[in-house]
Amino acid sequence: MASNATYGRVCEHGAATITTLSLILLSSTFAFISPIPHGIQRNVWEGLRARGGNNNNNNNNNKNNNNKLPPPINYDSDFTLNPTPLVSTTPEWSALSSHATSIENLHLSDLLLSPTRCDLLQVTHDGIYLDYSRQRVTSETLDLLEKLAEKQQLREKMEAMFRGDKINFTEKRAVLHTALRARLEDPRRPVVDGVDVVSEVHNVLGKIRDFTEAVRFGSITGYTGKQLRNVVSVGIGGSYLGPEFLHECLKTEPEGMNSALGYELRFLSNVDPVDVERTCSELDPEETLVIIVSKTFTTAETMLNARTMRQWLWDFMGNDPDVVRKHVVACASTSATERVRDFGIDTENRFFQFWDWVGGRYSVCSSVGAVPISLIYGFDLFQKVLNGAHNMDRHFISAPMRSNIPMIMGMIGVWNTSFLKYKMRTTLPYAEALLRLPAHIQQLDMESNGKHVTRSGQDVDYDVGEVDFGEPGTNGQHSFFQLLHMGQPVPCDFIGFVKSQHDLLVDGEKLSSHDELMSNFFAQPDALANGKSADELRKEGVPEWQIPHRTFHGNRPSMSLLLPKLTAYRVGQIIAMYEHRTAVQGFVWDLNSFDQWGVELGKKLATNVKEKLAVGRNGGEIKCDNPSSTRLLNHYVKYSEEEDEGEDTYKSNKDNRRKFAVQWPKEQSAFSKSPPEIHH
Repeated sequence: MASNATYGRVCEHGAATITTLSLILLSSTFAFISPIPHGIQRNVWEGLRARGGNNNNNNNNNKNNNNKLPPPINYDSDFTLNPTPLVSTTPEWSALSSHATSIENLHLSDLLLSPTRCDLLQVTHDGIYLDYSRQRVTSETLDLLEKLAEKQQLREKMEAMFRGDKINFTEKRAVLHTALRARLEDPRRPVVDGVDVVSEVHNVLGKIRDFTEAVRFGSITGYTGKQLRNVVSVGIGGSYLGPEFLHECLKTEPEGMNSALGYELRFLSNVDPVDVERTCSELDPEETLVIIVSKTFTTAETMLNARTMRQWLWDFMGNDPDVVRKHVVACASTSATERVRDFGIDTENRFFQFWDWVGGRYSVCSSVGAVPISLIYGFDLFQKVLNGAHNMDRHFISAPMRSNIPMIMGMIGVWNTSFLKYKMRTTLPYAEALLRLPAHIQQLDMESNGKHVTRSGQDVDYDVGEVDFGEPGTNGQHSFFQLLHMGQPVPCDFIGFVKSQHDLLVDGEKLSSHDELMSNFFAQPDALANGKSADELRKEGVPEWQIPHRTFHGNRPSMSLLLPKLTAYRVGQIIAMYEHRTAVQGFVWDLNSFDQWGVELGKKLATNVKEKLAVGRNGGEIKCDNPSSTRLLNHYVKYSEEEDEGEDTYKSNKDNRRKFAVQWPKEQSAFSKSPPEIHH
């Protein structure tokens, strides 16, 4: 394993505090579990069979082995011509399959009675506390998972990612979202095609700092001289979900609240014109800066919305080229420079690049997140997000598995999906400010590991890729927790905080609102694990006929993450932690977690549909490849030209459907209730 020095020093915010887990021995009664002495744990990740000491000793050993990197993995080889065996054919996989059968009758209510087991199935790092004692795992489970990870070269694949190897081999790209938060002083900085990428990243970050501070201080203004106070970020997928999640976290963070006074950030993602209406409502175009986020500058939905926002600016201020140059900036790849320039954007001063080696769902730490967040909250607060992510990167690449939070989460994900056959996973943040985290994780996981073939192109014969969903607590409890407790089992991630961003104690209440919230955070995992038996219900006097309806079988797995307080730094840690969990699962499953060909087919077909719709709008007959689609499209075109009998309208929809290019009176909103005169 590479040392801490291999990729730089631990973030100065705080050194890692690691609780080293010893092996767990499960007795025949499965209630008694005792630890192996601390000094003889196995460090699989370094490939060492020798006895190790505590985490500090491991770090010292690492310092003496800085140059002992694992052998590189050749990602340029032809995987199809030289397929690797499916992981499901390995002895390590078979051992886990047999083990899953052997523990089928173990119940979490019994396992949780062991103080030793509960002490051991937890790990801390820099204030983050992970408790996974409510997972259906034993000492043997962890041993076998470590052996599987070693077989799948997990550590080597992690090193290859950090090193800048082109592990996204289908697109011939490196995967270096970790470089977005790396330090200039880090040794062994990754080099891609001869370029020191960390230096490039910091050049762009410096440019973003200068620009966003100039906007906030008023030295850069809009076309009419007004200060730019409104920001509209136009993007979709990872160009939207990550930054919006980050925005929601920071807008109630005390430092963020103060920094954002007088500024407004909105996101335009959906090509639905209603999203445009809502985004632009009550905004003054003269005070609005538009950010267009598209790596290639060709994403259909984003570019249509970009043209719509450009037209909105032109309609208010005229089509002088300086309107776009002063009110529109771009976040895109350098390969899109010509397209950015053709759009009218100043590519010297208003173009903030990110790179082909940054996937959209991993891009929140790039200019994609840096520009909008820094404009609203200031660059210094965004830097704290980067610091937190960097700290988690260091932890991920340096800590042994049983002290490594993302590794544990990822390996438990493999166990639950492939061996215990759980099809879903839910994220339950007990913090309203994390309300968009489940959507971010949903894309991160499902777009990364929603695959059906291995890297060598073989169909997998084992379960991969969970269906992810979630909702903040306690809202989710009154939505889908009925299913979690009594329907099909779904592994849960509970995320809570010791301190609230804004606590509240109402007069006469014994506990604060945050204590009320966290009471549920602590209670729900126990309810899922322990359940409630028929005998317990009878003792409570529940009528016999109701008992089947009120019995909770329990044995439903979860893990609990408890952090000190939701700050910019902690948000960065959360971002990186879930990115790395996703990578771990993909590496073990032998997937390419960094391409997304599954989104391409529907987009291509949509282009064909648009051509057919154009024929229909011009009075032609629409013919599709199948009668169902033919009927649907013709129905759509026919009835979109007629008025809805349920509406009190005086014109047909065809008459009301207008082009966006209108002369909006400056005293009106662009989408006011009384539309201005339309100039055809």
